[in-house]
Amino acid sequence: MTTSVTTPATAKSSPKLRTPRKAYSADKPRRSKLLTGLMALMAIYTIAPLVWLLISATKTQEGLADSNGLWFAKNFALWSNIHDTFTYHDGIFGRWLLNTLLYVVLGAGGATLLAVLGGYALAKFDFPGKKGIFAVVIGAVAVPGTALAVPTFLMFSKMGLTDTPWAVIIPSLVSPFGLYLMWVFAAEAIPTELLEAARMDGAGEVRTFFQVSLPLLAPGIVTVLLFTTVATWNNYFLPLIMLKDPDWYPLTLGLSSWSSQAQTIGGDVIFNLVITGSLLTILPLIAVFLLLQKYWQSGLSAGSVKE
Repeated sequence: MTTSVTTPATAKSSPKLRTPRKAYSADKPRRSKLLTGLMALMAIYTIAPLVWLLISATKTQEGLADSNGLWFAKNFALWSNIHDTFTYHDGIFGRWLLNTLLYVVLGAGGATLLAVLGGYALAKFDFPGKKGIFAVVIGAVAVPGTALAVPTFLMFSKMGLTDTPWAVIIPSLVSPFGLYLMWVFAAEAIPTELLEAARMDGAGEVRTFFQVSLPLLAPGIVTVLLFTTVATWNNYFLPLIMLKDPDWYPLTLGLSSWSSQAQTIGGDVIFNLVITGSLLTILPLIAVFLLLQKYWQSGLSAGSVKE
């Protein structure tokens, strides 16, 4: 019986086994210090202006100039600033708030409704010219809204609609991105077999849409509604060229007019009211995003994973 003897030479020539890599599971994701640092910088970049706005809203006009920008002044004037914001100039801020709500309800709500109907039809029906409509929608998404503001003003001026709420509401009804998003979402969220089963059971197209398709489109509808609401709420350039009467100003244009008073001779310097009004302006958007967070997150992720 022969036995093999391992010499030092053969031991050196034998290959070494690789150390198995550490497996990462979903419960213990891999961590990156670089990505963590970048996300921390992005968080600071995002939250710092909000912190400055909240702190500055608690200061008087004198406190804004005498105190540190990122710390509170001696006098806490948040409640008095809110009171003065709503009572200044005969309570015009409340009128601007109602105007903004009007533009959002009719403009953003109408844009969401049209996007849902159009996206559902384009996703689930075949008709001549569908590819051409797809090209038009994609092209419209690439065109910025400011590029269409001046042509829209000239058209509305010929129609006599300038300096009216319709000059802001009607252009807000068109949302190419919302239409495209609902198109993609409806194509993935609604199985064609489900629609065919409903039709075989005798349901008409209207009943099929409202009872079968609409519940499945809820996450996408909320997502489009949030996008259109933010776009209409923060709209500044379109009201700037369309409106002259301050009674029809939205919050963005009204606060800008308050801020520009400091540059006019004899104008009131009310930066504390401008800052407080800006804080009151973003609070509804923050509340809406927090309340509807689970819906719009699922709407954004729809179609990203195939089964």
